[in-house]
Amino acid sequence: MAEGLAPPAGVPGRLEVLPVDGIPRAAAGDDLAELVGQGLSASGLRLAPRDVLVVASKLVSRCEGRFVDLATVEVGPHARGLARAVGKEPELVELILQEARQLSRQAPGIVITRHRLGHVSANSGVDRSNARPPGVSALTGPWALLLPEDPDASARALRAALEHTDAAPLGVVITDTSGRPHRLGTVGVAIGLAGLPALVDHRGRTDLDGRPLMHSTTALADQVAALADLCMGQAAEGRAAVVVRGLSWEPEHSISAQLHRAESEDLYR
Repeated sequence: MAEGLAPPAGVPGRLEVLPVDGIPRAAAGDDLAELVGQGLSASGLRLAPRDVLVVASKLVSRCEGRFVDLATVEVGPHARGLARAVGKEPELVELILQEARQLSRQAPGIVITRHRLGHVSANSGVDRSNARPPGVSALTGPWALLLPEDPDASARALRAALEHTDAAPLGVVITDTSGRPHRLGTVGVAIGLAGLPALVDHRGRTDLDGRPLMHSTTALADQVAALADLCMGQAAEGRAAVVVRGLSWEPEHSISAQLHRAESEDLYR
């Protein structure tokens, strides 16, 4: 729980981060809304107006069957050469390139790409952690998990399934963790959203001295994702969703691409 944050991003009093526990480990074909509903019920939570439901991308990916058995990946010459240069498995590098729109940076142990969805990340979001499908023996080869096919569409579908009369408007954010240029450590970022504004424009407001703000824009969806990431954890916590309550926001049609810096303005590309 965090208190004393000033609006906007619209915290009128107390901001709460409520864990959604009891969501089972998802398998391909599982109904995402049904799983989240089970978790809400098990946690004694009922969605309220202007709640923001934050869901880890891994839960979405598992429901969508985005599992890849690395033993089945055919490696091309580009991936094989890059794998040698960075010291990664050729099959993993092949997946990274398949999911990428552009190779941004490479170094031993590091591949940074512009993902096909538009954001810049390590390894195109291809994850080896908790990536094995349920029921598959650990004696089989390594597996990987790709990001959801269309996280914004997944967020819209989840919102439509869960939003009802006494919980409207509802915001949904799908998160992944990401590193940042010139900063150590990862933070949660929004890779899919529905209902909640992606950005809050502060231009035209004034500071305490009456000076008008000229350039200030808040990445509201990313702030919510980072806040939820503290509650979700990164390892064996098994918590794939949280509810952020206490934000004041007006619903709008928003997409995660609004958070991307244009390639022409990207000094790190």
